[in-house]
Amino acid sequence: MSNSHDEIKRLVEASRKMLSSTTLNEDINHIRQKYGIINEQDDVMSNNVTTKLNVAKDVEDKIEDDIDTPEDKSQGYRVVGGIIVLHGKDNSDVELTTDEKIAFQETMNEFVEQVSDLVDFNKLNLYPNNVEWSGKIIDFDLDFFFTIGEENGVYINGEMLKTDDEFLEMINKLKVYYEKFKSKWAKILASRKLTSNTEE
Repeated sequence: MSNSHDEIKRLVEASRKMLSSTTLNEDINHIRQKYGIINEQDDVMSNNVTTKLNVAKDVEDKIEDDIDTPEDKSQGYRVVGGIIVLHGKDNSDVELTTDEKIAFQETMNEFVEQVSDLVDFNKLNLYPNNVEWSGKIIDFDLDFFFTIGEENGVYINGEMLKTDDEFLEMINKLKVYYEKFKSKWAKILASRKLTSNTEE
């Protein structure tokens, strides 16, 4: 009985020493070895961790990468019922050319003729590497989104869309028109890249 009593007494004493705020890491390791206490975090306590991650800083850096930097410029232009916004690094990148203005007018007019005349257009964003344009087809309560460059495609969004023949015909019109949109604005992107390369 005294043997187990002495063992309990030693463990209590070891616990007190480990929990005291003045004990150093060496004392803790000595106590562990003396009393055979196992600790799963030996590597952390002895600073054998190879790399420490700062998750908050990594997330913050990612957010900063996603936000336009102060050097990025943008300029919006109203063109016959629509808005085109040019994005770039310097002032020459955000100047609207006559070809771009005409292409934007044609894009809106052709959409009304070929897809739907009941439409609210959002702004067209012209970036150095891609073009994004969206709007809402009112009679179907359907949002569309066209993009070329980095993420090609036609995207739609709506609530409780009735998939009847008229809806399927509208989807087909969007897909067909997207090919014209892609062809026209790919040429504009290529022209902008060529212009910026010749200026350098």
